[in-house]
Amino acid sequence: MDKKYMEYAIELAEKGGGFVNPNPLVGAVIVKNNQIIGRGYHKVYGGPHAEINAFENATEDTKGSTIYVTLEPCSHYGKTPPCVETIIRKGIKKVVIGMVDPNPLVSGKAVKILKENGIEVVTGVLEENIKEQNEVFIKYITTKKPFCLFKTAMTLDGKIATYTGDSKWVTGEESRKHVHKIRQRVAGILVGVGTVIADNPMLTTRLEGVDISNSIRIIMDTKGRIPLESNIVNSSKDIRTILATTNLASSEKVEKLEEKGIEILKAPLKDEKVDISYIVSKLGRMGVDSILIEGGATLAASFFKEELIDKVLFFIAPKIIGGEKSKTPLGGEGIPQMKDAINIEDMKVEMIDGDILISGYTIRR
Repeated sequence: MDKKYMEYAIELAEKGGGFVNPNPLVGAVIVKNNQIIGRGYHKVYGGPHAEINAFENATEDTKGSTIYVTLEPCSHYGKTPPCVETIIRKGIKKVVIGMVDPNPLVSGKAVKILKENGIEVVTGVLEENIKEQNEVFIKYITTKKPFCLFKTAMTLDGKIATYTGDSKWVTGEESRKHVHKIRQRVAGILVGVGTVIADNPMLTTRLEGVDISNSIRIIMDTKGRIPLESNIVNSSKDIRTILATTNLASSEKVEKLEEKGIEILKAPLKDEKVDISYIVSKLGRMGVDSILIEGGATLAASFFKEELIDKVLFFIAPKIIGGEKSKTPLGGEGIPQMKDAINIEDMKVEMIDGDILISGYTIRR
């Protein structure tokens, strides 16, 4: 029964995707006499936590109930009061926790307080599921650096476009919908300026029938080449957009971009390009907990070279186009020796309406 109710709490937590960053996804379910009497989830950053929402939605007195919560309740004052105090005050007799808070500053404190107040506590229920759901939060809260995902769509023979540059569309509609679900979850979407010049994208989230939270658009542009008439520039007053550039960009162009609503983030040069490690660390300090790297084979190669990628998502279409000049997902010089290849662990393979999605995590050397 603990797993059953925790599964439901995980399902509720998912509804906060894209709205609570850099906070975790959390769901809560209150059960009394084997009946659910309250449910809630963390809806928006700065808003009430899942436990509080569950208490507010309770259909009867919660005294003597069990509360199932995916993450250890908070025990400190932040933007909201400590949830552990409310749990005690509401007369809860048992707390089932999916995952203890990974934040070393507060980990286990709520469990200790609850036990000291005579409340039974169970931890570790469906913990691995919750760790995966909150992989972004775990990385960010323990390192203050964004969780970086690399996404690409390619043919069976490893091409992302034909030799003419045509790439619409490599994968099917369902795979593209899946990408938009991922966009919804992350704090930032990052591409190189070459992608902006070639494709003139919007980099927005497009999903039907659900609330949308557009991610911050991050453009890597060493020399300030982004066209002033591009879709991204002309929508930057409505959708937060950051241009990562260097002193090689003209002050006149930078001024015009700022007038359009673009945020300028200056970085030092590394190998005659924007120092991406500097930018990623800076974005983390700005509260950006996750970044989806979407465009630019050379840029992607640089992220892998700097060991900044945490997770990969390879969408593979059952198509073959060939061509020595057809582009591949990663550019740059590449790795000279097979023994130094980037290895992927904990891989998952799933079918999405004929396409294959392979995901996994990079192994740090």
